[in-house]
Amino acid sequence: MNNLNSSYTRCKKKTVPRLKRFLNLLLVVLFSLGVLIPPASAQEILPQPDPEFKGEIGVTYETSGDPDISILESPEAPEDAPNIILVLLDDVGFSSAETFGGSIHTPTLNKLARRGLTYNRFHTTSLCSPTRAALLTGRNHHSVGSGVIQELGTGYPGYTGLIPKSTATIAEILQENGYSTAWFGKNHNVPDNQTSMVGPFDRWPNGLGFDYFYGFISGETDQWHPALYENQNPINPPATTSDGEVYNLTRDLADKAISWMRNQHSIAPERPFFLYFAPGATHSPHQPPAEYRDKYDGAFNEGWDKERDKIFDRQKKLKIIPDHAELTPRPEGIPGWDEEQFNDYRELLANQMEIYAAFLEYTDVEVGRVLDAIPRKEVDNTMIIYIVGDNGAAAGGSLYGVCNTFKNINGLKTTLEDLQDCKDNWGEPGTSPAYAVGWAWATDAPFRWTKEVASYFGGTRNPMIIKWPKVIKKTPLKRELRDQFHHVIDIAPTILEVTGIEEPEIVNSIQQQPMQGVSLAYTFSDEQDNPEKGENAEGTHKTQYFELYGNRGIYREEEEHEWMASTLHRSPVSKNEPTPPFDEDEWELFDLKTDFSQANDLSESSTDHAKKLEELKELFLIEGGKYNVFPLDDRFTERGDVSNRPSFAAGRYEFEFYEGAVRLPEGVAPDVKNKTHDLTAEVTIPETGAEGVLLAFGGEVGGYSFYILDDKLHYTYNYFGSQKHVISEEPVPKGDDVKLGFHFQYLGDYGDGKGKAARVSLSINDEKIATENKINLIRKTVPARFSLETQDVGMDLLTPVSVKYEDNSPFTFTGTIKKVTINIEEPPEETL
Repeated sequence: MNNLNSSYTRCKKKTVPRLKRFLNLLLVVLFSLGVLIPPASAQEILPQPDPEFKGEIGVTYETSGDPDISILESPEAPEDAPNIILVLLDDVGFSSAETFGGSIHTPTLNKLARRGLTYNRFHTTSLCSPTRAALLTGRNHHSVGSGVIQELGTGYPGYTGLIPKSTATIAEILQENGYSTAWFGKNHNVPDNQTSMVGPFDRWPNGLGFDYFYGFISGETDQWHPALYENQNPINPPATTSDGEVYNLTRDLADKAISWMRNQHSIAPERPFFLYFAPGATHSPHQPPAEYRDKYDGAFNEGWDKERDKIFDRQKKLKIIPDHAELTPRPEGIPGWDEEQFNDYRELLANQMEIYAAFLEYTDVEVGRVLDAIPRKEVDNTMIIYIVGDNGAAAGGSLYGVCNTFKNINGLKTTLEDLQDCKDNWGEPGTSPAYAVGWAWATDAPFRWTKEVASYFGGTRNPMIIKWPKVIKKTPLKRELRDQFHHVIDIAPTILEVTGIEEPEIVNSIQQQPMQGVSLAYTFSDEQDNPEKGENAEGTHKTQYFELYGNRGIYREEEEHEWMASTLHRSPVSKNEPTPPFDEDEWELFDLKTDFSQANDLSESSTDHAKKLEELKELFLIEGGKYNVFPLDDRFTERGDVSNRPSFAAGRYEFEFYEGAVRLPEGVAPDVKNKTHDLTAEVTIPETGAEGVLLAFGGEVGGYSFYILDDKLHYTYNYFGSQKHVISEEPVPKGDDVKLGFHFQYLGDYGDGKGKAARVSLSINDEKIATENKINLIRKTVPARFSLETQDVGMDLLTPVSVKYEDNSPFTFTGTIKKVTINIEEPPEETL
């Protein structure tokens, strides 16, 4: 690590003084020449100043001139500005869809590819939150505090999870320039510790320039029981829709987007809109509706190795990849389909991919419904940007797939035997599955690796299609490819160029960081004789760094070469295992001009190549220093501990909650994991008795619940679907002042993060009571995070923690809750 630090310091010492000298010289020259900076235009300062009154005012309206109604008007968009629909799918590999060589039917993508431009060298950051922040701001992910997902935020500038006020989003800019704006689906850009109902809300979608938001705030959610919000208000979806169908999130999001778009057209048809549709699919859990589940029966029985080979052959035939592209081999660490360990499990493993395929097809169809609902008169001047994934296909299911994604998130391994628990209902309500890494690798063909690997294109290269009939004139008989190198930070500058809106210098009185991307609008032209535009134009994105979890890469175009230096620091299938020192990472060198898929390492092929690699490694240090990449941090589970971030719960050991206090996210709730704690509920039990949840935390993937059922007091601990029930022998008494409690005795060291065993006892009116099981031992507890669900008082919203009341969910308490108190044991003095 010392070598890396010294190299970085050396580069910084060289570069920063030179830059300062240049800027000082420039200022001297400008002032000496008397060059004045012109006053900023209205667009350069947002919000735009209030209109100036141009009439005459007398003492009364009778002695005044005509009213000037222009001061009542809102900002108007530039004339003929297009509508913008931005679609972003989740965890879709480069070759998942049949449009790009895959086996999964994607009719909407197929249709767009025939009528738009297909980009086969477009790049993301390799992870959810970073890509989304970069997309919305036009800046690199570390520049906007999003070097990792929000749940792992730290106190370093590149990793805070806070999009800075100095990097206004494209929605803010459009909103202040006369656009209607809306966001449907996944957010994952609100810091974990700011997701409660007390905010702050300035980094929620409404605070980032969106007039309307309907979706979920976290990184994933259950398709049947999503943690939904409308603007800043939590809402609970119905079990069935108005027409009697079982509720499913992606369809609901499409319905809401269609309704919003139609209302915009009805009320203000001349006002352009920006619609951001990010359904959160196909992120785990993979949960398609029943009517899609059987569409791919038997389609993947040959396994991921042969599936990848077939995809590659189709890609060549479709001309999605160049003739010289090579299929990269399976990386070490990803098992082969024919390995003996899978002999009894191949049918189950194939079913994982069948369910994923159904999920992607369903999602693409729902996107199509949104696009088909564009008002007919507005189709011609609506630009559709469809980005097929915020990163590569996901390796979150690890080697074998997982029935419960939160088991992996907590750093625990899944065995093949564990899969038996959900082999018959994979992807149905009650499961939270993700497929095996082999399927992710197959659908990232022809590239190496998967999501989270920022240094290789299996993690970062995602297809994109842009359709804009008014400008992009195309015949549906021919697919047009664009192969210029571009990055997700280029989308916001592109939108500004096509709308005719200037990038602002000041927003809300705060000086803005310039956008770091470049517009790709030059690729829209079909002028065959113009070498600066269209298919044959030279790419304008010349340098780009990549970094995630210590996996690093740097791209640089130089004359006849497109260099890429890459290093794998941490494999996505071994994220909780020890990693080598950063100084010991081995780098590779590729020339993308002749090597589309990073198949041929040139680093040791010649002295010149070895020298070039060292130059690029130094360039990474320079770019990393410029964009807040440092310090490098490869930790995963450790950073997921909610106690690492500021919280309203931090430093408190006693908490009081009242009836109706629901949907409190885990990032701001009392952190009871790995700690001894007590809970007391002060309630009224009528003479007719009462039942229901007193307090529940989490859901079917993990958590705990305290409730009354059949007149008995119950405590359920849910360890990733395995449930331990503690039940009182005696019934709960009736009365106005009844105290019901439990004591959770953690048997490990305070806050050790290891999820060790615990004992639970129950009490009524402060007296310990007998339980049906004499030894109430919970052998394992959740170490880091229960779920992405919430703490609820008086009911258990979203998915039920306990199977004992799953048919009566949310199992609302029928008595009266006066107060619920949680007391957490204070840490020993030596840990303070």
